[in-house]
Order: sequence, then C-alpha cells, then structure tokens
Amino acid sequence: MQGMGFAIRPYEPADLPQLYRVCLLTGDSGADASGLYRDASLLGHFYAAPYAVHEPDLVFVLTDLEGVCGYVLGCCDSLEFAAWMESVWLPPLRQKYPLPLEADTSRDAAMIRLIHKGYVPSSLADTYPAHLHIDLLPRAQGQGQGRKLMEVFLERLRRLGVPGVHLGVGRRNLGAVAFYERMGFTRLQTFSWGYEYGLKL
Repeated sequence: MQGMGFAIRPYEPADLPQLYRVCLLTGDSGADASGLYRDASLLGHFYAAPYAVHEPDLVFVLTDLEGVCGYVLGCCDSLEFAAWMESVWLPPLRQKYPLPLEADTSRDAAMIRLIHKGYVPSSLADTYPAHLHIDLLPRAQGQGQGRKLMEVFLERLRRLGVPGVHLGVGRRNLGAVAFYERMGFTRLQTFSWGYEYGLKL
C-alpha cells in the first residue's frame, strides 16, 4: 500500500548514492531528469553531495519500505559554503570535467559550466544566510512528507541560531512554488529562471 512506513532520519554516509539518485530523478523541475543527462552524477555533484560532505548534520532523509525516497539538505552560511565549494569541492570536479566547447548545448555541458562557474551566493545571503534543497520522489509526494522534512530542517536551523533561510525555485516548478508559499516563505526576487524565497527564523 502506498504512503505506508514513511520515516525521517538523520543522514548517514552510506546514503550518499541515494542522494545522487533522488537528485537526478527530481532534477527536471521536480520531474525525472535521468533521460536528459549522459552523466548521471552531474546534478548530484552540485546540488546534493557537497551539502552531505560539508554539513552532514543538516541533511535529513525520508525513507519508506522501498528505501530513501526524499531528502532535505542545505547549509547554515551560504557565504562560507561558497568559499568551501571553491577551495575544497569544485577543484577536483573541474579536473575531472574540462570546460565543454561553446557549441555544446547539452544538459551535461550546462552543468559542467556551472561547476566551473562555481556556487555564487544569493544577494539574500546576508539577511537569510542559510539555504536549502528539498526533493521527494513521486511516491512520497502529496502526503505531507515534504512539510515534515522542512519542519525538521527549519527546527535544526533555529536551534543553531540561524536568522533566516533562502531558496531558489524554477519558474516551471509550480508545485514547489505553492509548497514554499504554504510553508511561509516570501517571494523576494524574480529572475528569468525562477524565483528566490526567504523565511525569517
């Protein structure tokens, strides 16, 4: 039966492959991106794994009877995270993935360019220093699990004394937009790709 046996627990290092998997399976504005990338690891290299390596105590996984089916992860201080990405995480990836030719318009090339560009903190990072990513597989969606994951994450930030958190969401991801607004996030910036939201803690 669907919707049975959901649990949220702290991240363990053995979960890392599952973070990569969920990141890919939700990587097309919430839909499955596995058919869009030749290299299945590229999305996770940027949007999931660095958080688990850098701040494992800010990663929570959602499990059901089939295994890991979602996560929330992030960092307390986006400026510090950007510096860590630049000094520790991204240099070996840039070695592994040389910059593609300009003519290469594939999704892989776009992600590799992002790895070379680096993580650029939002202009909201001064007031809302933390940021997060939350992804749930379809079988875990629409059952209140996203809200529970978010509440666990926000509670951890409050306990750590973080004053605010921000996040970005793609324009096409209407479900996520509605979810963040229900969670009390305020739309603060609009871009061609989507929106940035903030929440004071």
